[in-house]
Amino acid sequence: MSHDGVGPRAVMRSVAFLTAGVLAVPALAGCSENDPAGKPTAGQEIAPAERGLIADGGTLRWAVDALPETLNAFQADADAATSKVAGAVLPSMYRLDANGRPQRNPDYLESAKVVDREPRQVVLYKLNQQAVWSDGREIGAADFAAQWRALSGKDTAYWTARNAGYDRIEKIERGADDLEVRVTFSKPYADWQSLFSPLYPKDVTGTPDAFNDGARRKLKVTAGPFALDAVDKDAGEVRLKRNQRWWGRPAKLSELVLRAVPRDKRTAALAEGKVDLAEIDSSEAHRITLAARDKGKGNGAPLAHGPGAALTPGKSLRSWAIAHGSDEEAADEEILARKKRGKAVAKYADEQSSLRGFEVRKSLEPAFTQLALNGEEGPLADERVRRAVARALDRDELARVVLRPLGLPAEPVGSHLALSGQHAYADNSGALGGQDTKEAQALLADAGWVSGGPVKEEQKEKKAAGAGASKESADSEASGTPTDSDAAEGPDTDEGSGSSEDSGSSGSSSTSDSSESSGSSDSSTSSGSSESSDSSGDDGTYIVGEDGKPGDDKPGENRAPALLVPAPLAELQRVALLDQAYVLGVRGQAEKAKKEQKQKAGKKQRIGKKQQAETEKKQKKDGPGTSGKVEKNLAREGKSQFQHGGAPGAYAPKGTAAPGGAAAGPLAKNGKPLSLRFVLPSGPGSQSLRAVGERISRMLERIGIRTEISKVADESYFKDHIASGQYDLALYSWPASAFPATDARPIYSKPVPAADGSLNVEQNYTRVGTDQVDQLFDQAIAELDPGESRSLVRKADARIWAAAGSIPLYQRPQLTAARTNLANAGAFGFQTPVYEDMGFLKKGTKPQTSSAP
Repeated sequence: MSHDGVGPRAVMRSVAFLTAGVLAVPALAGCSENDPAGKPTAGQEIAPAERGLIADGGTLRWAVDALPETLNAFQADADAATSKVAGAVLPSMYRLDANGRPQRNPDYLESAKVVDREPRQVVLYKLNQQAVWSDGREIGAADFAAQWRALSGKDTAYWTARNAGYDRIEKIERGADDLEVRVTFSKPYADWQSLFSPLYPKDVTGTPDAFNDGARRKLKVTAGPFALDAVDKDAGEVRLKRNQRWWGRPAKLSELVLRAVPRDKRTAALAEGKVDLAEIDSSEAHRITLAARDKGKGNGAPLAHGPGAALTPGKSLRSWAIAHGSDEEAADEEILARKKRGKAVAKYADEQSSLRGFEVRKSLEPAFTQLALNGEEGPLADERVRRAVARALDRDELARVVLRPLGLPAEPVGSHLALSGQHAYADNSGALGGQDTKEAQALLADAGWVSGGPVKEEQKEKKAAGAGASKESADSEASGTPTDSDAAEGPDTDEGSGSSEDSGSSGSSSTSDSSESSGSSDSSTSSGSSESSDSSGDDGTYIVGEDGKPGDDKPGENRAPALLVPAPLAELQRVALLDQAYVLGVRGQAEKAKKEQKQKAGKKQRIGKKQQAETEKKQKKDGPGTSGKVEKNLAREGKSQFQHGGAPGAYAPKGTAAPGGAAAGPLAKNGKPLSLRFVLPSGPGSQSLRAVGERISRMLERIGIRTEISKVADESYFKDHIASGQYDLALYSWPASAFPATDARPIYSKPVPAADGSLNVEQNYTRVGTDQVDQLFDQAIAELDPGESRSLVRKADARIWAAAGSIPLYQRPQLTAARTNLANAGAFGFQTPVYEDMGFLKKGTKPQTSSAP
């Protein structure tokens, strides 16, 4: 999972549930014009094909991030691989359709309904009479009862991750015959359809020892289209084989292999034929697209991309000349470099040739990325400040940055509790309001944050964002030392934010990188600074709108920061120069001007009246606020150096109003500046998350909020920062559940003090909650009328929006590489895989075109 998916492992039942079922109905259903839930924003892309077109037999090798630590989906360390195994080998009473809505699974369940509401809710299950375990025993009430006892929470000897729903059951008993199961609840439970999916045999759930250890590496008894064959740790594989006792449609594949392949090695694994199906990032998707495009050019044609693409004829000639020149040392180095380059080009070409047998299938994951605002302490403890942050965001723009380059619908998410197409979805963002700079500024003013207020000088001692934030020593304020740590993040290659919209990256933010320190509070300063002068006094973080270091080449930066020692004349020149550079979008000239003014500021005491008069005279000649040289260079080089992401309207006709995104002055209250710690992951799969974070920083700067962006190691991002509350702002994702009244409550419930004085937040890592939201969840979970229960969930969502503890941004992209002849597999969207229908097409057949929702 990319870090646009950073989140807890197996903390929601829905993480497992969304991928655990087996779904046989690919069509969308139940979406009327008046349904506020609407349809999924993007349809699935799985190359659907009738079973008659699929060959019998064959092995599908499916890449997973790692071998599952456990095969018990109800344990805390269960993961996505656990869910895939469970979905293929175990029963599920209900499963999700392409809208993310639960549907009865006819392979196991003939019917299920609430037969009594008073004095107790009773659900009667009628099982498929053909449903049997692989040992020949019928699936029955004993299996239901054993799972209830294991998950009810009453017996602490069972190591379970959660017991939601099962703790409301009073008893389970046999019905009129062995095929009927009566479940009586002690409290009404609206989400009863979430239970017993998956269902384990009583052999696993009957005793604590069997539950805790018996199902971690093996499942002797199963009941799905596949059975567990072996878990091979040495080979990094889980092998599933056809279940010979399966009573439903027989699996087309003879074997399904889940192979552990790290994300950064999937291109090579695909090219080497080690896997047939794999989730990939946008850079890998781009390579596969290029391979398909180059397919008709023949194997001998040179590629216009890859490691050899930058070698122009001129560079090639120069390389040849050096390699055959009289300087033997230079020649040897160049010959070695040419050999390495040749090998890289050949390897890339071979991989591209192999990748022509794959295609990219894309959809949107059943998960969304949000901006989390930690409301436990600091400025964000004030709801007005949180609402101001939310009103400063252009969520449409943020969705476009990630999704548009991938050809996916770029629509912001309108609910915390469901996604478009799911039963409980409704766009409740109006409870908070859309982007409105003036309203955001008014909220900040009402909270006491004013522009131009006095700011007390404080020695920065604390880490910018908890353990792991990079630090730099502060020896001299007047130093001109540049800090280049992660100055150029480059275009995003993970989820497409490296498009033309984000080229050059973020004009107002940079980050401190702590990924090398892996949580240590001390880390080395940025490279190159030791060759300059003394340390600049930076603490390793970049504060949006408060950068005073000349030569600091931040990506997409369009305005130079303030001088450390402003003089009246220098200040006048600085303002005029930087305003002009901002309008033209000329970062290079702004940086040059910034360096010149820094040098002038250091000589302030030696500037006499005569020199000031000469400078003012020169200003009048060349134009206010700049020198003739810089003015000339700006005019000559402005067009060629303009970058996307610069000031809007840079080339607008004469008379056009100035850019509307001009930053407000920094805000202060009680002598303290309004500055927020923004924590982001630093790993290679997090480029898009960082690009979004930098966009958000620029948006906040416009209303006077500064952000200190700190990049931290992936392995410590969630545990050491999000879960522990060491952040003000953060980006991470939550999966969407078909049962939000159950699954979303721990995420948004109001934190309560624990017995030891700490705060029990459950999964509410923003620490923001209200009694009203909790009450609405309680009412929704106890309401047995489906329509009324959904209405209560939507009301709870509106309250969550109003509290502004988290702001949903966009649904996560889902990119999958699949062999072109693989059918009924790929980007599943909401729908869980139909394992028995997956397979390879017969020769000469073509898959159907995936239909849009």
